[in-house]
Amino acid sequence: MDCSVVGEVDKEHEWINITALSSFLSTTLSILWMIISFIRSRFIIPEMVPWGGLSCCLSAAALYLLGRSSGRDAEVLKSVTRVNQLKDLAQLLDTASKVLPLVVTISGRVGSDTPINCEYSGLRGVIVEETAEQHFLKHNDAGSWIQDSALMLSMCKEVPWYLDDGTGRTFVVGGRGATGLVLTVGSEVFEEAGRSFVRGTLDYLQGLKMLGVKRIERVLPVGTPLTVVGEAVKDDIGTVRIQRPHKGPFYISHKTIDQLIANLGRWARWYKYASMGFTAVGVYLLVKHTFHYMMERKRHWELRRRVLAAAAKRAGHEDEGSNATAENGVDNKKDLLMPNLCVICLEQEYNSVFVPCGHMCCCMTCSSHLTNCPLCRRRIEQVVKTFRH
Repeated sequence: MDCSVVGEVDKEHEWINITALSSFLSTTLSILWMIISFIRSRFIIPEMVPWGGLSCCLSAAALYLLGRSSGRDAEVLKSVTRVNQLKDLAQLLDTASKVLPLVVTISGRVGSDTPINCEYSGLRGVIVEETAEQHFLKHNDAGSWIQDSALMLSMCKEVPWYLDDGTGRTFVVGGRGATGLVLTVGSEVFEEAGRSFVRGTLDYLQGLKMLGVKRIERVLPVGTPLTVVGEAVKDDIGTVRIQRPHKGPFYISHKTIDQLIANLGRWARWYKYASMGFTAVGVYLLVKHTFHYMMERKRHWELRRRVLAAAAKRAGHEDEGSNATAENGVDNKKDLLMPNLCVICLEQEYNSVFVPCGHMCCCMTCSSHLTNCPLCRRRIEQVVKTFRH
C-alpha cells in the first residue's frame, strides 16, 4: 500500500472521529430535549426549572467523562510494552509474569495463508465487509418524488491473519471488534434496476420507482501496515497471538503507537474544551434564569402588597361611607365609595379582563406590560377591554 492510500485512510479516520463527535453531541442533545419535553408535559410549573442550563450542564458532564476516558486510554497506551521485533515476543512471553496479562504493541504488515478474493475490486484481504443498499424514489403525501434507500445486505468475513515485520509472525484474533479499525473502500458499484414493465407498474402503484442497488465493498488488504495493541498470549501449541484483553485496550490502527497516543490526547483536550464551553453556557443560563426568577418573585410580592394595600384602603372608605349613611340617613354611597383602581398604578380604574383566568384588576395601559396575571400568576393569552358604568 503506497503513501497516498495511507494518507487517504488517515483522513478517513479523522473524518470518522469528527463525525462520531458530532453524532454524539446531536444524540445527547436530542435525548435531553426528549426528557425535558416529557417532564414539561407532566408538571404544572415548568417555568421554575432552567431547562436550557440543565441540558448544557449535562452535556458538559458527558463530554468531561469522554475526555477523561480518552485521556485514560492515552495514559494506558503510554504504559504498554513496545515490541520492536516480532521475533522477541515469544521470549518476552516466557519471561513475563503469569499473573498479570502482557499488553503489548506490535507493528507489521497484514498477511494470511487463506486470504479472501474480493468479488468486485479484485483485492485480496483478510477482513471483507459487503453492504448492499436498495435505492428508490418514494412518492410522498405532497405529490413529489423523494430519493430514499434501504439496507438489503450487510455481511462481514474474516479469515485467520497475522502481522509480519520480516523477523517473525504474530496472529491477531478478533480484529473485527478492535477500536480504531478502518476498512478501505475497495469498490463501490451501482447496479441499475431492471426494466420489467410488470414490476415497474406494480412498484409505481405502490408509490415507488426502483433505481438500483448500490454495493459497497470494504476490505483490509493484504500487505497493509498496521499497529496492534492487545494482550499477547500463547495457545496450546505455542503459537503467539494478540487478542482483546479482559480489561485493557485493544487497538488496530494504521497509525503508529505515538500517533495513537497523540490523537487520543488531542481528542481528550477537545472534549475538555467543549465541556468547559458547555459549562460556561450552562452556568450563564442558570444564573440568568435565577436572576429573572428572583426579580419575578420580587415583582409578584410587590404587586401582592399593592393589591392588599388597595383592598385595605377600599375597605376603609366603604366603612366611612356606610357610617356616614347611617348617621345622615341619606344614600350617598356612590359619592363616598373608593373607585375601583388598577392594582398596578393605583391611579386609573381597572377596565381589562385577562383571558383565560377571567380576573379584572388592571387598566389597559398596565395590562399591555404584563405577561402573567397579578392575582393567579397564570399566563395572559388575551386582554379584553371592558366598559363599566
